[in-house]
Amino acid sequence: MENLILANLNNPQLLERLYREDKPAFRRAFQAAYPAQPDNVLLAYWHARLTYTAPAVAGGGTHLGFVVVASLLAGLIAKLPAIFHLREEFFYLRNIGFVVFPLLSAYFAWRNKLAVGPAAFLVGASLLAVLFINWLPNVPTSDTLLLSCVHLLLFLWSLLGFAYVGGAANNPDKRLGFLKYNGDLVVITTLILIAGAIMTGITIGLFSLIGLQIEEFYVQYVVVFGLAAAPIVGTYLTQTNPQLVGRVSPVIARIFSPLVLVMLVVYLGAMLYSGKDPYNDREFLLIFNALLIGVLAIIFFSVSEGAHATKTRPEIWVLALLSAVTVLVNGVALSAILFRISTWGITPNRAAVLGGNVLILVHLLLVTAQLFGAASRKSSLGGVGRAIAVYLPIYFIWTVIVTFIFPFLFSFK
Repeated sequence: MENLILANLNNPQLLERLYREDKPAFRRAFQAAYPAQPDNVLLAYWHARLTYTAPAVAGGGTHLGFVVVASLLAGLIAKLPAIFHLREEFFYLRNIGFVVFPLLSAYFAWRNKLAVGPAAFLVGASLLAVLFINWLPNVPTSDTLLLSCVHLLLFLWSLLGFAYVGGAANNPDKRLGFLKYNGDLVVITTLILIAGAIMTGITIGLFSLIGLQIEEFYVQYVVVFGLAAAPIVGTYLTQTNPQLVGRVSPVIARIFSPLVLVMLVVYLGAMLYSGKDPYNDREFLLIFNALLIGVLAIIFFSVSEGAHATKTRPEIWVLALLSAVTVLVNGVALSAILFRISTWGITPNRAAVLGGNVLILVHLLLVTAQLFGAASRKSSLGGVGRAIAVYLPIYFIWTVIVTFIFPFLFSFK
């Protein structure tokens, strides 16, 4: 093979084919051939390619120090009910988002060297949120309280996105990068939690063998601090070592997109067969909407991954069909909530679900049109990314309305 390589230096396609057919043999032959012509540009390229070593896990210094401090703070915030003898139901319902989101926002604000104005906005919005949510009347049966608490998480997530994009809030690529970060964070945090669960089982088991029952202490301190720190550590790893999940996330997106498409079609058929419908079953409607949001997240994640990697035409067709089926699911959910409003009247929950479904439907229609255009080669996948990114602030406005205005609009009911 050594002679074959030297004889075909001007035939890069053949060299690539030889490499793919037998990589170990090609490497050995190249090592023998390279010293003969070390100044040859093509051989120098292959030398760099074959001897390239991926960088080791990066990070450290101030970044690592920030992560350690933020992780400890997250754990302390999570333990505030135990420290100050607060009612856990009251605290966690309203403040669970403040355990991690403000610290992640602070990390990106510091990392992006955010200007004073945007940084002041982040701090002011976070303070307003924590004061408002804890000021709301403690009425356990209040729908507006629950809606505010749920949408507060989305509000804090939006603030995290603002910190992530830094001074480029109007840059669609930055917004898509934020969606990609979320997908990568889910992947790496899941791996961290799996490793933590294994370590927890081994540690408790080992101590039990010597007669020490440490379950309560371990859960109350190690597990709580570990859960609070997991997304912070995951963020640090995704930002300082993108190669850790850079190859895994696109593969997951490619695998799950067709699987979710098949599942969704089968589920709709099974729903018709079973006789269950979201028109008269409130719990079923809630599950139906949760399914819709989950599928929407998969579409957005897949497209954001596609902005950083090449997608084949079949993959784009899968996303287009998945998006079209999701439009159908959204249409069923929207018709169901309209039916319930016309039959039993408006409530805070129905108003929130109606508004969310309308926003998602409009967004899905825009994305679906762009996906079919990209699949038929009338437009590029970049147009899909722009359709997703430009619409994201609309969701932020809706979270502000539900979190801060709905309690007054419906008299705290």
